[in-house]
Amino acid sequence: MPRKKQTTDLASELKLQYYKYVSNEIHTLNDNFHKFLSLFQTLATAIIGGGVAFLATWKNMNLTPEMAISILRSLEGLLILLSIFILLSMIAGISSWYDYRKEETKLLSEEVDPAFRKPPKLRTLWRWSETYLILFLIVFVTAVSVYLEYQIIPLIK
Repeated sequence: MPRKKQTTDLASELKLQYYKYVSNEIHTLNDNFHKFLSLFQTLATAIIGGGVAFLATWKNMNLTPEMAISILRSLEGLLILLSIFILLSMIAGISSWYDYRKEETKLLSEEVDPAFRKPPKLRTLWRWSETYLILFLIVFVTAVSVYLEYQIIPLIK
């Protein structure tokens, strides 16, 4: 009989440790999302700032308009690649967060109460701040690209 109690205690301890692990992973994924956003903000500011500085001085560098346009489009491409990397990282983080939350609610349902915490639902995506940050990122990069192509590039030619 003591053997069953030890097994039950071990199972409870393992579940508790697993719950702590899942909770920590959820917290880490939330932190990573904001780190990705901060990384984008820093690098996008540097890329755009470099483009503005280049635009202000390209004539003094004795460059042809074609070379200047090529350099600006290269900076645009760099901004787009950065955005794609950040977006994919954010989406992967959200996907992992979603899986960990399902694990968390499953564990809590088994150990506490089936109605203790509801699993996440994709239909509530519109309430997540991450959704709006991703949309902002897409709109921002699109606006910068459109502005560059239709307002700045024609001035160089």
